[in-house]
Amino acid sequence: MGEETHPEACVDLQKILNSARRLLTLISDLSYLPPKVEPPPQKKPEPELKSSNTQKEPEVHTIPNPAPKVDLVKPPPASSLNIDVQSGEFQVDLARKQSLLVVDDKDNNRDLLSRRLKKQGFEVEEAENGQQALQMIGGKNFDLVLLDIIMPEMNGYQVLEILKADKELSRIPVIMISALDEIESVVRCIEMGAEDYLQKPFNQVILNAKISATLDRKRLRDRERDFLKKIQDEQEKSEKLLLNILPQPIAERLKKGESTIADSFPDVTVLFSDLVGFTELSTGISASDLVEKLNQIFLAFDRLTEKHGLEKIKTIGDAYMLVGGVPTACPEHAEIVADMALEMLEEIHLLNEKNDENFKIRVGIHTGPIVAGIIGKKKFIYDLWGDTVNIASRMESQGIPNCVQVSESTYQRIKDKFILEHRGPIEVKGKGKMVTYLLKGRK
Repeated sequence: MGEETHPEACVDLQKILNSARRLLTLISDLSYLPPKVEPPPQKKPEPELKSSNTQKEPEVHTIPNPAPKVDLVKPPPASSLNIDVQSGEFQVDLARKQSLLVVDDKDNNRDLLSRRLKKQGFEVEEAENGQQALQMIGGKNFDLVLLDIIMPEMNGYQVLEILKADKELSRIPVIMISALDEIESVVRCIEMGAEDYLQKPFNQVILNAKISATLDRKRLRDRERDFLKKIQDEQEKSEKLLLNILPQPIAERLKKGESTIADSFPDVTVLFSDLVGFTELSTGISASDLVEKLNQIFLAFDRLTEKHGLEKIKTIGDAYMLVGGVPTACPEHAEIVADMALEMLEEIHLLNEKNDENFKIRVGIHTGPIVAGIIGKKKFIYDLWGDTVNIASRMESQGIPNCVQVSESTYQRIKDKFILEHRGPIEVKGKGKMVTYLLKGRK
C-alpha cells in the first residue's frame, strides 16, 4: 500500500482488532445468558419452568461496554441516512440502495474508500480519471460523487466545472477529496459548486457525517423539485382548462387581475348553427348515444373553428355559436366565417356518410356591432350581447335545412368572393321584413 494511505490503513486495522475483541466479548456474554426466564432470587430454580399468569417480567441482561449497534451478518442498504456522530453509526430508512461514484487516479485510494462505503451498504462504482468519470455520470444517475482534486490530464476542478455547467448533471452533489489542506482549495471548491470538502487522510466518522448530510440535502432538493414539478403540471392543466373556457387574451387579462372585462366591437360576424329535428331524434335514442352523436358533430366544428382562427362562444343543446373578429380584430372576419359555414355543411355530409345518418343543419350569419365580456364569478363564461347576436340567431332559426342564410350586412362584405342567392324579404321576429341571401359557395 502506498505511503500516502499507510497511516490510515493502520487505523483501519486497529479498528478491526478492537471490533473483533468486542465481538468475542459479546459472544462470550451471550453464551452465559439463560435460555429461559429465571424465578425470583428468593426461590430456588425449578428443574423446569412452567408458564403462569403471575410470572414476573423477564430480567434484562446488560452487556458491559457494548459495541456499536451493527448488523453482524449484513449491513443495511444505504438510503436515507442519519448518523450518530459519537459512534459513526448509520441509521437508515429501508429504501433504494444509493449509488456513489469514487473518482481517484490511485488504485489503493479508490479501493480503500470504496470498501469503506460498501461496508456501509452503498452501491459504489469507481473511475480512475476525470474523463471516465464524466462518461459514467452521463450514463447513470448517481446520488453522490466523491472526487479527488489532484489527477493527471483532467483534475477535479475541471470535472467539477463541467458537471456544474450542465443543467441536469449539476443536480448531482459532489464532495471533493484531497490531501491539500490550504484554505484556498476549500474555498475554491465550494465556490465552484461542490457540496463539501474532505481532506486525506480522513476520519471515518467525519466521512460518514458529511456523506449523510450531503445525501439528506440532495433528497430534500429532489423532493422540492418534484413538488415544484407537480405544481407546474397542475398550473398547466388549470391554464388549459381556462383556455377551454375563455379566449387567451381574456384569460391573460384575468390573470393580471382585471375583475370586470367588457369590450365593444363595432364590426364582427356572428354564426349560429342548429341541428334540424334533433329534439325529436333525441326522444328515440339512449342518453349515451345522444351525447356520442353530439360529441362527434361538435368536435368536428371545434376543429374547424380552431383551423380558421375563430372564437367558439358556446353550445346550447344542439346549437353551436361562434364569432369572427373577437376578441382580436380581423378585417376579413365575414369571409372567414362564410368559409367556416360552408365547411360545416361539408362536415355534416361526411359524418352522415360515415355513420349512415341523415343529419341536417341550419346556419345563420349576421355582421354588426356587439359587446363581449365575462359574466359570473365562479362559473364564468365569455359571452356576446347586442342586436347582432339576435339577428344572427334569427337567420339560423328561420333558415332552410342544409343551407347557410346570411343577412344584408354580411352579404355586402362577402358578395365579391362568394356565390350568394337572393332569397327575398322574410319576416324576422322583432325586426319585421328583412332581405336575406343563401350562401352557395366561393367564386
